[in-house]
Amino acid sequence: MPITTSPSFVDLLRAQVRNEFTASHQYVAIAIWFDDHDLPRLAADFYRQAVEERNHAMMFVRYLLDRDLEVGISGVDDVVSGFSTPEEPIALALAQEKQVTAQVEALFRAARAEDDVLGEQFMMWFLKEQVEEVASMNSLLTIAKRAGTDWFQIEEHLARESVAEGADSTAPPAAGGAL
Repeated sequence: MPITTSPSFVDLLRAQVRNEFTASHQYVAIAIWFDDHDLPRLAADFYRQAVEERNHAMMFVRYLLDRDLEVGISGVDDVVSGFSTPEEPIALALAQEKQVTAQVEALFRAARAEDDVLGEQFMMWFLKEQVEEVASMNSLLTIAKRAGTDWFQIEEHLARESVAEGADSTAPPAAGGAL
């Protein structure tokens, strides 16, 4: 029986750079769809989210650089840009956040399995971040479902409920600085 080995923590880190850049591109595609449908608050929310995902990619890059590990930047995976209702891109974003959560959990487990305490510590912030990301997207999807065909109810919700986010002083540094 052949022995299968799991990818190393460093291999998963390198892959996560691509995953985060892909997530950023997906959020840009979603933002553009909302922008094109005259839903400016949803568009702004997803443009902001796209920058956040780009910053996450650069946090992984900075960590690799700081640990004197090789960094490779590749292209991104294909993204979806055509939707029929606001619920569709938000559901896609929620699924994406759940996928990223699984990837972050795998990274944490790999660091732990390799007894890489620095890697474990680095991943702790991302675990916390993913709880927030999934919860936020889940709430937005609930609002979109309740709004039905009255898309502007989602906009009104964002106008009422959105709170300006400040910089998280506990966040890992991003290569080149966070945008």
